[in-house]
Amino acid sequence: MAIDIEVNGRIRRVDADPETPLLWVIREELGLTGTKYGCGIAQCGACTVHLDGETRRSCSTPVAAAVGHRVTTIEGLASPTAKAVQQAWIALDVVQCGYCQSGQIMSAVALLERLPRPSDEDIDLAMAGNICRCATYQRIRAAIHVAARQLS
Repeated sequence: MAIDIEVNGRIRRVDADPETPLLWVIREELGLTGTKYGCGIAQCGACTVHLDGETRRSCSTPVAAAVGHRVTTIEGLASPTAKAVQQAWIALDVVQCGYCQSGQIMSAVALLERLPRPSDEDIDLAMAGNICRCATYQRIRAAIHVAARQLS
């Protein structure tokens, strides 16, 4: 079935079952592989994308739910907030293995766009659904604070 979805500012037509997880459409149909498959049950956050600016686990979101909404993947992040987060990640050398980082960055950008000066508690709450097997949580929190300061 042909389905039109907006991904990273472009309308894309895909041939997929409406119940296909958005993750697989993004990765397999559109070739945007920055969004990762982690657990497949929306528990780890590796597959996080933005749907109209809000975080969404693409592994558990049917592609039909994205119709009429703006989907943003890690490849499409371009806002000043996104740039500040990416620069803070680099400056603080947040990444170890890197597998979870696209999901972590998607959640961090959504947090800062909603709450420009988050507390540690705000960060912990917003990032709680993103698991890092390398346990870089302290550096992630510090990078979010650095990005927030850069944006103020």
